[in-house]
Amino acid sequence: MFLRVAAHHITTHRMFTVSAMYHFTRFEDPAALRGPILSLSEHEGIKGTILLAREGINGTVAGSSSGMARLWAHIATLPGCADFEHKESKAQSMPFKRMKVRLKKEIVTMGQPDVNPSSGAGHYVDPLDWNKLITSPDFAVIDTRNDYEVGIGTFQGAVDPQTKTFREFPAWWAKNKHRFHNKKIAMFCTGGIRCEKSTNFLLGQGVEDVYHLKGGILKYLENIPKNESTWEGECFVFDNRVSVGQGLAEGRYDQCFACRRPITQSDKTRNEYMKGVQCHQCVDEYSDEDRVRFGERQRQMDADKNKV
Repeated sequence: MFLRVAAHHITTHRMFTVSAMYHFTRFEDPAALRGPILSLSEHEGIKGTILLAREGINGTVAGSSSGMARLWAHIATLPGCADFEHKESKAQSMPFKRMKVRLKKEIVTMGQPDVNPSSGAGHYVDPLDWNKLITSPDFAVIDTRNDYEVGIGTFQGAVDPQTKTFREFPAWWAKNKHRFHNKKIAMFCTGGIRCEKSTNFLLGQGVEDVYHLKGGILKYLENIPKNESTWEGECFVFDNRVSVGQGLAEGRYDQCFACRRPITQSDKTRNEYMKGVQCHQCVDEYSDEDRVRFGERQRQMDADKNKV
């Protein structure tokens, strides 16, 4: 009896390693890389999403620490990936439902064919040096994330482009670049990948002094103590945790499974909210047919949970 209780105790309190990575490099045949990555991940019980494109690899996955180590060891053998970096945090439950390895045109979609981070990006700024840099009067700080991400947290004084997708950033810059005349530009995003492209884009636009936060917000929250942090709010993440805070602790947000935007417990009490169907942010964005479909999906999800 004691052994059974102990085993149950260990299983109940198992922690999952959540790891995010990206790396810009040249893959001549991304499709040939897909099978081995998927097979290894499934063998190790790893779940999440990895994107492959000619420009490189991007993904967030979760599993046991030993399984994750085997996956990253494999990825380090891919062309140009020997020095890739990844970020890790912990989750009390598996934040993904399945493992997906997808082939894409871009590992983060900007829609600018001339942008090539492998040819150069902005100056990396270590999280330990970030506070001093962004408070300097000759710097303008730009948040490159989408509006719903910025809505739950950002750095003090950062410019919010209010873009709905990363594709909108080049057009936003074209309309607003006059605001940053004679300024050095510092940019940040969740894990760093969008800044690789946005800083390369600005360099191509003739901006000379471009900087970005190395490792993104996640690395900053991991390394900077709360009493020294200039971050306000929480950081949206693209998994079932929805958001993380200082020290990468799981945040207080849930998610609307219709529009995928973050919502609070208070948002769930609003008249517009219907679980899995709509929230106050997307109530006018979908048709009645969409809502019927979302409702059926939610009923199926609830039925699957009840079977477990």
